[in-house]
Amino acid sequence: MSSEVVGRVYAIRRADDFTFRYVGQTSIELAKRMQKHLAVARSGRLTPFYSWLRKHMREDIAVDEFEVIHTTRQDLGTAEQFWISLLKSNGQPLLNISAGGLGPTQLYWSPEQREAARQRSLGRPGTPRFGAEHPFFGKHHSEEQKAAWSAARKGTNTGVDNPNFGKFGAEHPAFGAVRSEETRRRLSEQKRGALNPNFGKSASEETRAKMSAARKGKPMPSSVRSAHTRYHTNQQVWKASCKHCAESPAPDGFTVKP
Repeated sequence: MSSEVVGRVYAIRRADDFTFRYVGQTSIELAKRMQKHLAVARSGRLTPFYSWLRKHMREDIAVDEFEVIHTTRQDLGTAEQFWISLLKSNGQPLLNISAGGLGPTQLYWSPEQREAARQRSLGRPGTPRFGAEHPFFGKHHSEEQKAAWSAARKGTNTGVDNPNFGKFGAEHPAFGAVRSEETRRRLSEQKRGALNPNFGKSASEETRAKMSAARKGKPMPSSVRSAHTRYHTNQQVWKASCKHCAESPAPDGFTVKP
């Protein structure tokens, strides 16, 4: 047996939990391999393992070395397969999507999976499906599923964790974006009448009292400039007594008032 290390089989888990979530093989140092895993997770790759890693990457992650291989790469792949099979048979919830080893991933899609993927790809790119044409039409997520999503997302993408935190103007990815008239019309129709989530609802006396107390003593609108924009600019009114209107002549098409 050669003294040279061909590779290692390792497993990844949370440092405070001996539940293994992924088994892999590598020919480099475990610390460097973990850094590569983290980089891929940040890039947004959608696999069960990288989704789990993105969720827990701010916590302490442990990498355990299971076996060191000194013989061949084929033996390394065989060792990885052995450990994946062993841990799964012991009830470990591994997130590997294949059986491991070298060469083909041994991951095969059933006809049902292929049909589901085909349905998801219909109309791409950028062609939405509405009503009965949408694959989720008429279906509803369970309360348990919604609660689980809510708990998983709580506190994420807020403050400095938001990738757009502190970005304004041209630095913001949405800067300069303008919705088409067709999109604006459809958004309007989706929130009109009974489709509006607040349609037919009214605030309770208790809620109205709280709103009143919160606003008491505050000028409405909150500034003269805000009032000028709301009542003059937006309504195309030029009023001589308004200091902001007086800064420039009345634009064409504006109603002039004293």
